[in-house]
Amino acid sequence: MTDATHARIGVMFDRDWAPESLPGFARQAEALGVDDLWVVEDLGWNGGVSAAAVALGATERLRVGIGIAPAPLRSPALLAMELATLARVFPGRLVAGIGHGVREWMESVGVAPRSPLTLLEETITSVRALLRGERVELDGREVRLDGVQLVHPPVQVPPVVAGVVRPRSLELSGRVADGTLIAEGHGPQDLANTRALTAKGGAASDHTLTVLAFACVGDDPADVARTLHPHTEGHGAWLGRPQEDVFTVSGTAAEAVGRIGELAAAGADTVVLRIVGEEPLRQLAGVLDALGRLGTP
Repeated sequence: MTDATHARIGVMFDRDWAPESLPGFARQAEALGVDDLWVVEDLGWNGGVSAAAVALGATERLRVGIGIAPAPLRSPALLAMELATLARVFPGRLVAGIGHGVREWMESVGVAPRSPLTLLEETITSVRALLRGERVELDGREVRLDGVQLVHPPVQVPPVVAGVVRPRSLELSGRVADGTLIAEGHGPQDLANTRALTAKGGAASDHTLTVLAFACVGDDPADVARTLHPHTEGHGAWLGRPQEDVFTVSGTAAEAVGRIGELAAAGADTVVLRIVGEEPLRQLAGVLDALGRLGTP
């Protein structure tokens, strides 16, 4: 893919938004013509599986992604059961993201693993096997499953993607996951490196790459910059890079489409907009209109 018109376009339901607004937001986003809606599971905010269920139940065609379920916080057996239920009721409309979780958060609830890499590998491997209907026997370093099997595995198995950032984790994603979910702030050069690392891990040609991106769309460059500033500043510190190097999908609608095109050209299959500022649905509509994809809300 070489331009924005070939990428799937998603929108994030931000963790700071009131959960009771999720059904209406999902319906409006679907009516606008967006491909995906992604929900967040961060400690203390919303539950990812329950939020995905709400969004799926409120819509008819929208694909819903969970970004991400922290492996230490979730029993692989229970997570597979929850995902299978959603996939049975809403076939073909779910993407399950699993990641390490924030180490400090995992420590705060007493579930930090001895080996985050091992736990993530054992979790993704066992969840995928359970979703395929297999009987799983695993006596691993972090996960133990003694002959667990789903009674109602999904007919259409949802893709399981790894939400990871660091090199060894990206290689792991290429080895065990259906795709990789990349956090906000990563630009085209980062995606080229991601593709190389997942390929090193053994990723097949159908291994997908989903990219989250801060987005702010408006005609006043100074206002856009002011709105983005606190988000890019904090995220730059988390990524360990200067604020000006935090990639965003921002500017006018046409400029935002150009930035999506840069990500698509670098290998992104799906670009998920984490919209900041006022009237996120209006901003989303502007991007979709510039792409020629705007529906009738």
